[in-house]
Amino acid sequence: MAPSFPQPATAATVTRPIPGSYGLPLLGPLRDRLDYFWFQGPEDFFRRRAAEHKSSVFRANIPPTFPFFLGVDPRVVAVVDAAAFTALFDPALVDKRDILIGPYVPSVAFTGGTRVGVYLDTEEADHARTKAFSIDLLRRGARNWAAELRSAVDDMLAAVEEDLNKAADPAAASASYLIPLQKCIFRFLCKALVGADPAADGLVDRLGPYILDVWLGLQLVPTQKVAVIPQPLEELLLHSFPLPSFVVKPGYDLLYRFVEKHGAAAVSIAEKEHGISRKDAINNILFVLGFNAFGGFSVFLPFLVMEVGKSDRDDLRRRLREEVRRVLGNGGAEAGFTAVREMALVRSTVYEVLRMQPPVPLQFGRARRDFVLRSHGGVAYEVGKGELLCGYQPLAMRDPAVFDRPEEFVPERFLGDEGEALLQYVYWSNGPETGEPSPGNKQCAAKEVVVATACMLVAELFRRYDNFECDGTSFTKLNKRELTPTPS
Repeated sequence: MAPSFPQPATAATVTRPIPGSYGLPLLGPLRDRLDYFWFQGPEDFFRRRAAEHKSSVFRANIPPTFPFFLGVDPRVVAVVDAAAFTALFDPALVDKRDILIGPYVPSVAFTGGTRVGVYLDTEEADHARTKAFSIDLLRRGARNWAAELRSAVDDMLAAVEEDLNKAADPAAASASYLIPLQKCIFRFLCKALVGADPAADGLVDRLGPYILDVWLGLQLVPTQKVAVIPQPLEELLLHSFPLPSFVVKPGYDLLYRFVEKHGAAAVSIAEKEHGISRKDAINNILFVLGFNAFGGFSVFLPFLVMEVGKSDRDDLRRRLREEVRRVLGNGGAEAGFTAVREMALVRSTVYEVLRMQPPVPLQFGRARRDFVLRSHGGVAYEVGKGELLCGYQPLAMRDPAVFDRPEEFVPERFLGDEGEALLQYVYWSNGPETGEPSPGNKQCAAKEVVVATACMLVAELFRRYDNFECDGTSFTKLNKRELTPTPS
């Protein structure tokens, strides 16, 4: 259910044309593409145009574009305010068919020839089946979720501690947590979500995270600013044409066989209880595992650790540590789903990171019919049937009409009744945080699980360490917990 945005009683609705222009054919999209990737970057791209048009709704072109993306129409109606953004969640207004990452759709060869659930609209018959199956997978996995996460986090932190201990100068020690965290995410997701232990296949255990990184990259890079090679080369080599699926096919086939053999119970549920063919079940499982879960966590969890671990946040870490240990007790009980629900500051901190750094910055929806898009203050815009709406979450979730100090990281933001009321404006899951995923909508099936998993990771860190610090995506300090002896 979409949240409501009450307008002032004196504000009459004023319908205005959507400002902005798509420019000349070829040249307009090319100019916007270069601004988006090169001269401005995504956030500045949307900020500048909103300021130029004095409007939080405007027309622009979104990459990828010219020259070799045939059949891709880059024209969108950009939305960067919290009120208008809710139209993107209304199945009666927007069609979500084949617009997961915008007007560009990667080849179905990336998903074994299956058009997986996230590319289906709610009005397509297969959508309800695949969404219900995803919800079922998560429900089944919840029984072992916390235990598998804790085991994988043990391995991750052991690897990080080993790297820190190898430093010749302890004062300058640093250990990246990116690769250990990705291995942690992959292993626990395989076991908890799919019911398959990567240790049963040595190649999958060693190469699985790297296969998924390449698989994700080939699909997403045409729409992403990468900044790992000089920008002219990035534009020519990564943003000018769709990238081929055959590069990752051997790796994808390896994961397919792994799920088929070791995740047979999950595949059987898809076939027997949801009427999904064996092939489509495996490809949907791999997409949920690789794109939604592994990909989303690989973006979000590093930001979470980095934000909490910044050198100037000792006071936040102290308060988080005290809350975690109060809830878990001196014995360090398991940080499971029930326990983390009692950690109000931990949860608020997680929500604030999701607000500031949503794992998926863009959300799309194609207008099913002509409708009026309503923004703040009674301002409205006429959207035509077939137009593609592009919502940029990092700005919508920093809307100054909704959030106080919107550009600041405020970990306490969502505490108390007033803080909880703001959760209706947290949209990272393709819906408001107060909404419920169902087979009839497109909200992330794992909405609750993602928040709980992030809280569990924070709790595990403070269950083990009295303090830690990060420099970017590297730990620079891990102070092991000093256990207080139990009085006799």
